[in-house]
Amino acid sequence: MRQALSRSARTVTSAAFLVAFFSILSRIVGLIRDRILAGEFGASDELDIYFAAFRLPDLFYALIVVGALSASFIPLFTKEYAKHKQKAWDLTSNTLTILTVIFSGLLVVVAIMAPVFVDVIAPGFDVEKQLAVIELLRLMLVAQLILGASMVIGSALQGAKVFLPYAIAPIFYNLGIILGSIFLVPIFGLNGLAFGVIGGAFFHLMIQLIGLYAVGYRYRLLFRFRDASLRYIAGHLPPRVMGLAIGQVNLLAMTAIASTLTVGAVTMLQFAYNIFFFPLGVIGVSYAIAAFPSLCEKAGKRDTADFRDILSLTMRQMLLFMVPATILFYGLRMQIVRVAVGAGAYDWAETIQTANVMGWLVMGLIAHGLIFLLVRAFFAKNDSMTPFIVGLMSTTIFIASALLLTPHYQIQGIAIAYSGSAVLQAIALFALLSSRIKADGFSDVLNALIKFSIAGIVTAGSLQGFKTIATETLGFTLNTFWGVFGQGLFAGSLAFIVYIALLYVLRAEELLSILVGLERRVRKKAKPEEAILSGVDA
Repeated sequence: MRQALSRSARTVTSAAFLVAFFSILSRIVGLIRDRILAGEFGASDELDIYFAAFRLPDLFYALIVVGALSASFIPLFTKEYAKHKQKAWDLTSNTLTILTVIFSGLLVVVAIMAPVFVDVIAPGFDVEKQLAVIELLRLMLVAQLILGASMVIGSALQGAKVFLPYAIAPIFYNLGIILGSIFLVPIFGLNGLAFGVIGGAFFHLMIQLIGLYAVGYRYRLLFRFRDASLRYIAGHLPPRVMGLAIGQVNLLAMTAIASTLTVGAVTMLQFAYNIFFFPLGVIGVSYAIAAFPSLCEKAGKRDTADFRDILSLTMRQMLLFMVPATILFYGLRMQIVRVAVGAGAYDWAETIQTANVMGWLVMGLIAHGLIFLLVRAFFAKNDSMTPFIVGLMSTTIFIASALLLTPHYQIQGIAIAYSGSAVLQAIALFALLSSRIKADGFSDVLNALIKFSIAGIVTAGSLQGFKTIATETLGFTLNTFWGVFGQGLFAGSLAFIVYIALLYVLRAEELLSILVGLERRVRKKAKPEEAILSGVDA
């Protein structure tokens, strides 16, 4: 157990696959969580309140914790860990202590000012719903404090290239919410969900703490407020925080706009986003997390060639899977939504609405995945201002577009604006970074995207055919859970096989390199220092 929790990843690809594998498990548990919530409450006032209450704690968590640690802590930790591990452990302890103190104070202020903030989060809610949001929000702030400490531990694990505890922690977080919805809601009502979130956050912290202790970390009570590393983090905090957490600002705007629409709009939008985030988290976030320590390492050594190679390989690997994910999640959006949340009180009309929203969100899947990676590439280069400016422009475009579209398209207008602004943001970041590192537009990435898209067009056509076969020949009816599940699984699996087969025939380098790496692993003949992809050491 100790070996499993403390084993470091040798390559970006192996790390990404590890994170992706457990991300899939976590997302499946998350979908089970959503199905339980949908079946119990439906698209109702209760879930509108629950999801709205999440927004503000998530925003501050992303701004202060995720932004600071992902952008600044990991590069510092990686540098110290390579030279002197005890200094890296001291950096972790000092950051953990000071962040907990500062974050606690901030959350107290948020709790006091909750009524003001709720007016911004949910301006369309009536007074009774806003009061319920305030009560739930204050309870959830406790969970954010625990998650803040957990994020420090998780960032240290990433810096040490130990990804297993970090990857499985979200599973325990979702299990806590599920247990809360099953056992605590009948006792405490809607507050039971908040208690479940707190329990899940505690599990999230403990599994990562056990993992870091297995690596050799031991907490020391340090409060070195004037430490040079801490000053570095604080000095780079404002633009890096905004650049990385701009997505949270978008989500806050999404909730605020949706709150002015019909009852259940916040819930349907959130469920659609959760399903959309399944492939994004599994593929885009996994690769971005896995590549970031290596990008920091190469940037620190001013090794532009290797930096560019790692970034190019990661983008191509990401696109290899995100192109078919876009096609499958769009083409099977009705089946996926029905299986994920179409139960109990969540009726067919709400399922259709959610599926339509998810379809528009999925159109921006590739762009969102690239944004996760490209922003971290800028951070590795110690450039936090560029992603902040581009992100701010993207957010402005999103909010303006959403306000223009919602009168005609309701919640679908929010999804259309969200995907459109993401595409513009990804193009801008890609062009600016390409110019910065003189990568000539990453022609290999563009060529790979063209090849994947050609295979994707054929895959999309085959998917429709397989859906027809599943219904008319195999008799998968759409009136039952297993009928919908069977049709989606049959058509989606065969369509994905078609996609892989086409790329194999086209001799796509990105696919062949993965197959070679898998073959080496099966035979257990790979040299320890070899990377799976093109000999690039992560």
